[in-house]
Amino acid sequence: MRCRLCNSVKTVPFYTDHNRSYSKCVNCGLIFALPDSHLSPDEEKKRYDLHTNSPEDQNYRNFLNRIYCPLINYIPENAMGLDFGSGPGPTLSLMFEENGYTMDIFDPFYANNDLVFQKKYNFITLTEVIEHLHNPIFEINRLWKCLNTGGVMGIMTKFAPEGKRFYNWHYIRDLTHVCFYSEKTFNWLAGKLNANVIYPSKDIVLFIKK
Repeated sequence: MRCRLCNSVKTVPFYTDHNRSYSKCVNCGLIFALPDSHLSPDEEKKRYDLHTNSPEDQNYRNFLNRIYCPLINYIPENAMGLDFGSGPGPTLSLMFEENGYTMDIFDPFYANNDLVFQKKYNFITLTEVIEHLHNPIFEINRLWKCLNTGGVMGIMTKFAPEGKRFYNWHYIRDLTHVCFYSEKTFNWLAGKLNANVIYPSKDIVLFIKK
């Protein structure tokens, strides 16, 4: 079984529960659910349609501030950004727009506009998105090509706990979550992208394009 991120064959069985089996990559540290357990696109969308996040929800805005606040320290005023995986109730993009930034959004289910991949951005955000990606290296590579030199890719995701703590981790109960990352994984990715990597706070990683 090849790794879903680095394509290495150095993967080992990691864990099996009543829903699915997981492998772990020795090379980059990614833990991933085996593809035969992935939901179909229709099943995925049905679950996303249940999300009730909206710009009017101050608690949701506070949650998004965890990536918004550190990210604005690394981008210029009036920068152009892309919120990738914006979901059914785009909010982070509005938070940036309210503060003078220009934003595009993309979501395969709710804002599927491939024209965004022909543009260049000062920053790109993936907030609670990367764990859903079935082919993460493809998506990351095409986003990285859209990022200007000196630009920032900001990712928010829960970092996978070590060892047996993974078995009881709430994050794996969501079957739309298929890939699970650690600091080792993101350090590998930084090397792959030739990027500087920063961990400003829990569950947040920033990649700066050299």
